[in-house]
Amino acid sequence: MAKKTRQILRRIRNVRHVRQITHAMYTIAATQVIQRKKALVSARPFGQGAREALGALLSAARAGGISHPLFEPGQGEGVGVLVISSDRGLCGRYVIEVNQAAWRFAGEYPTAAFFAVGEKAVRFLRRRKLHIEREYVRAYERPNLDFAQVLLEDLLEHFPTGLREIHVIYTRFLGELVQRVAVERLLPLEVEGIPAGELVVEPELPRVLGHAARLYLLGQIYRILAEAKTSEHAVRRQAMKAATDNADELLEKLTLLYHKARQQGITREILDIMGGAEALREEG
Repeated sequence: MAKKTRQILRRIRNVRHVRQITHAMYTIAATQVIQRKKALVSARPFGQGAREALGALLSAARAGGISHPLFEPGQGEGVGVLVISSDRGLCGRYVIEVNQAAWRFAGEYPTAAFFAVGEKAVRFLRRRKLHIEREYVRAYERPNLDFAQVLLEDLLEHFPTGLREIHVIYTRFLGELVQRVAVERLLPLEVEGIPAGELVVEPELPRVLGHAARLYLLGQIYRILAEAKTSEHAVRRQAMKAATDNADELLEKLTLLYHKARQQGITREILDIMGGAEALREEG
């Protein structure tokens, strides 16, 4: 019985240690969600405003018979896809759902070129022996414009000369408890023309349209990174909260089991003492 109680105490200590870790990770993830959410909220309005400005420029360009390669399908035959995943685990369904979406995309486009962001995406694509054009590991713990610029340059290196179109797979942040994987076309740009009357553009319209398109695309990539990172921390917070709650339930059960085993041991000792006393009384 003493051996059993020691085993239970050892399990209680181990569970308490795990609970301390999961609770600490929950607290960190909750703080990260607040910080990343602020960055995301500030990034979204820029995208909307840039889209409207670009739509006005595009409308004026089309009226003048002007086109730009970023708005037309690429010259290549291949398809590229930017996969935004995580560098770390312990984030529940986040990595699994992104990997599943990437696998479905590969089934639809067997020769797709993958641009993998995050160690989890890189490992998954390697195991499936899919073509990885670029790898970005531990590059965006805190999304910033510098990394978004790197992605932009790498994508434009392949579009429009090498790839027909480029898609993106990421997790969209819809709320504290709701995050969904999205598959969207990134290039060519899908922007509706907005009539804006007579525009005075300086310098020439084609040049301004090209710069505006790149700026809009940069903002889109940054927003996508912010969406993905906010979703990752939100899912990790949920996972760590569930793990902490499970640890609390297990601790409660183990504590009851320990007290029960201890009481049984005490009862057995009392019975042994009473039996010995009775035997001595009979001998006397």
